[in-house]
Amino acid sequence: MAALERAGQRLTPQRLAIAEALARTGKEATVQELYDQVRRKHPYIGRATIFRSVDMLVEAGLAQRLERPGHVSAYIWCEPGHHHHLICTSCRAVEDLGETLVAPLAKSIARERGFRVDHATLDFYGLCRACAAKRGKPAAS
Repeated sequence: MAALERAGQRLTPQRLAIAEALARTGKEATVQELYDQVRRKHPYIGRATIFRSVDMLVEAGLAQRLERPGHVSAYIWCEPGHHHHLICTSCRAVEDLGETLVAPLAKSIARERGFRVDHATLDFYGLCRACAAKRGKPAAS
């Protein structure tokens, strides 16, 4: 994967398999879920390798750690560049939320509180449009 090379990471077969599995999901996944998925094709990969590889992906800016209920860590493949997330609590889909929507909030915080925001990570949890429609609860306007 070109993204791993650009991040300066060594391309081992294990890292490639784990990165590809995470990138393919389109949803957030726990280490256990990645382990179960990767082991189907690569039964020699251990759980510790998954943990180390996911940590490396986070450090390289190619994945981000999210939190599931019960303080369970899950991970999502991320394209490089600062952004935030919308996470569906029903189908577990994750959508990137660009900085253009969040920047006015940071400016408002600076203006009202005198606090200079250097970095922000915002994750919004709720129902995606499809899941809300299935439940008959469209998002508020």
